[in-house]
Amino acid sequence: MRASVVYLDERLAVINKPPGLSLATPHSDPDAAVRRLIESLPGEEFASLDVSPLRLVHRLDAGTTGLVLVARDEQMHRELSQLLSRRLIEKTYLAVVWGHPRPRMSRYEWPITADRRDRRRMKTEASGQEAVTEYRVLATAAHVALVELHPRTGRTHQLRVHLSRAGHWIVGDDLYGGARHRGVKQHPLQDLLNPPHLLLHAWRLELPDSSTMSVRKFEAPLPDYFQQVLDGLGIKKALQISSF
Repeated sequence: MRASVVYLDERLAVINKPPGLSLATPHSDPDAAVRRLIESLPGEEFASLDVSPLRLVHRLDAGTTGLVLVARDEQMHRELSQLLSRRLIEKTYLAVVWGHPRPRMSRYEWPITADRRDRRRMKTEASGQEAVTEYRVLATAAHVALVELHPRTGRTHQLRVHLSRAGHWIVGDDLYGGARHRGVKQHPLQDLLNPPHLLLHAWRLELPDSSTMSVRKFEAPLPDYFQQVLDGLGIKKALQISSF
């Protein structure tokens, strides 16, 4: 599975990241992550970006798929980074989670900090940093639900940590959810609910365009394995965005 270019102009690239691609950036090589991202593009798309001084604007976990903003010049990187810090870029994720969250639309506001017992993980703790996630249940099936997620802050693993704390860990999340088949050993679709990757997808980005006083919207299609889970569960596409 390869990355793909969703949008491209002289200053901005919007790339659909595949699962399993790490965007971690070592201090010794700050360009390593964006280089890995563009090297995962098909030949022609890679060639169109290989000549640019690219800068990642934000990151996704290795197991998460979907949209990543890449600036093609330093000024655009500063502009987009400022929009992010002011919470003016709207991010919408889709996830399949265990259980049926109640109420169907609400928010999680548990502060998040590093888990000192496991360096791979984060955890909720009163002394942690502010973390806010708004959610809406789009559809339900036996044992699981399709949810729309809007992170209002950008903490590491925020969506995964909040959903785990709520008891609705993401299907396929071994780090925060434990056993994949928990609660579905007798489910006729248990193989379907054992996906090859985490079912978390950065589906939509909306960012203000000061030059036109409008909002630019970008969407990334669901990966095939994600869509196959929804189809197998009988969940039809229910991807209309609500107002929060």
